[in-house]
Amino acid sequence: MENMEGDGPSTAAAAALNQRKHELSKLFQYYLDKSTPHALYRWIGTFVLVSVYALRVYYVQGFYIVSYGLGIYILNLLIGFLSPLVDPEMEPSDGPVLPTKGSDEFKPFIRRLPEFKFWYAITKAFCIAFFMTFFSMFDVPVFWPILLCYWIVLFTLTMRRQITHMIKYKYIPFSIGKQKYRGKRPSASPRSPRAD
Repeated sequence: MENMEGDGPSTAAAAALNQRKHELSKLFQYYLDKSTPHALYRWIGTFVLVSVYALRVYYVQGFYIVSYGLGIYILNLLIGFLSPLVDPEMEPSDGPVLPTKGSDEFKPFIRRLPEFKFWYAITKAFCIAFFMTFFSMFDVPVFWPILLCYWIVLFTLTMRRQITHMIKYKYIPFSIGKQKYRGKRPSASPRSPRAD
């Protein structure tokens, strides 16, 4: 009987905590959904966060290993952002695939990692990295120019492979401007046959 009395308040507290956590999660998701159509403002906010992180790392003169890990993670996200959902090299598909010839039907480029998820993952990664800069256990002493050179080599090799893949399968992961319907173009009026 003592156990039942002791479980009552802790169960109620756990339920209240779960309810509050659920409400905060719904509120966060609501504002995340509201930000979806505002891509420019989302990216501006992320670049502000990146600048704050860069200033923090520059100011404390450390946490280079955290920055290197962040760079590798962002490179991995970038590859997903630039890659098609269905890679013709890896898995043949019965559904829509990338056109390989000029005469093939146009099929829109569908990313493996959509823009919103790309932005969200990068923003979350910078928030976590910024938080890590407040704990000295993550400040592993390294010679940062070596890490920078290694990351540049890794970036170059990875992008070369990605660009080769784009050329081979003839796709461009970016659309410059929104395509607009222009309607029928006026054609030259046909000659009227002469009356005899």
